[in-house]
Amino acid sequence: MTAALELKQITKRFHATEVLRGVDLAIQQGERHALIGPNGAGKSTLFDLIAGRTKPTSGRVVLNNRDITGMPSHRLGKNGLARSFQSTSVFAGLTVSDNIRCAVLGSPKASWLDRWLPSSAIERETDRLIEATGLLKRRDELAASLSYAEQRALDLGIALATGADVLLLDEPTAGMNRAEAKRALDLIRETTRGATLLIVEHDMQAVFALADRISVLVQGRMIATGTPREIQANALVRDAYLGNAP
Repeated sequence: MTAALELKQITKRFHATEVLRGVDLAIQQGERHALIGPNGAGKSTLFDLIAGRTKPTSGRVVLNNRDITGMPSHRLGKNGLARSFQSTSVFAGLTVSDNIRCAVLGSPKASWLDRWLPSSAIERETDRLIEATGLLKRRDELAASLSYAEQRALDLGIALATGADVLLLDEPTAGMNRAEAKRALDLIRETTRGATLLIVEHDMQAVFALADRISVLVQGRMIATGTPREIQANALVRDAYLGNAP
């Protein structure tokens, strides 16, 4: 099976501090892969490297067999990678439909004519994503008026609107209660069918419910990768992060 996203011997230093130490990871096409680890493990730095916000000291990032190491974020979107942030990044002063429409217009599939002239294709895609994210009844309301969970759903819709086939989701259930988190997971599972996901998440219940495979990062090193069952049973992971609870 072809890897959609590969990290090859990724190292990152900030002056004398080595944050990432020879990280290797291969995520297969269509896989839902979770990255977990204690605070300070280097998860956010690794996400930033993949998303083009910073460059590795050494190593390579490969997206669909193309070396994207150090490629800036705006170019990554055109090459099939999108990221949602832990803090929502919606346009609070725009309506739900305008938020989604702007993202659709910015996708590689939109032609220059679509951006200047009314387009039924753009409107159909906008409506499809609004419905998919469960925001149909709120489509004409300002994003600022949405609940936190609804804003996270809109944020996911914006990422999906880019047409990217590899999505980076940064703590998609952060700040949600259990019922909201369940709805968010159901939404992610339904709307991202066929896409490749890399998820950073601290909620272990969410991780084990959603991920096909899980990688564990501790002190800048990848100490284990496996299925949820394998990770739960891994003694090294339990000692380093999960604790001894069953």
